Amino acid sequence: MREVPDFPRPGVVFRDLTPVFSDPDALRAVVDALQDKIHPDTQLVAAIESRGFLLGAALGYGWRYGVVPLRKPGKLPAVAHRVSYDLEYGTATLELPADAITPGQQVVVVDDVLATGGTAAAACSLVERAGGVVTGVSVVLEIPALGGRDRLAGRSVDALISV
Repeated sequence: MREVPDFPRPGVVFRDLTPVFSDPDALRAVVDALQDKIHPDTQLVAAIESRGFLLGAALGYGWRYGVVPLRKPGKLPAVAHRVSYDLEYGTATLELPADAITPGQQVVVVDDVLATGGTAAAACSLVERAGGVVTGVSVVLEIPALGGRDRLAGRSVDALISV
C-alpha cells in the first residue's frame, strides 16, 4: 500500500492499493481472503466505483456472482436509485443501474477502503431501495480512527487490514 499525503485535499492521507492490485500474487491473495469472509448465501456483488470494480469483477468471475457497478453521476444510461452522502472531504453521489437487483437478492457491498463509512452506507441504501438484502460489507483496508463502522452499525463488516 502506498500513502499519498494531501490527496485529494490538504490534510487527507489517501491509502492507495494500486501496488497490491498490480501484483498478481497480492491481488489473488486479497480476492481469496475477501471471498473467505463473504456470506455463503450471497448472489451478487455491488461494487463501488472505482476500485471496488476491480475487486467485484474478480469475485464475480472467480466465484460466479453477478456484479453490479455503483457509479458516480452521469455514467449510467438508466438509473434506478441515487443517494448523496458526506465524505471526510466533501460530498458525493452514487447511482444504481436500473433493473440490476431483484427483490430479495442477497448482495455483498465491496470496496477497497472503509474510511468514514459514507460511501458504504450509501451503497447499502441503494441495494435496499432496490429490494436487495445486504449480506455484508467487505473491504481490503479499514481506517478505524475515521469511524466508518459506526455508520454501518448492525451490518456485518469485514476488513482484511486495519490501519
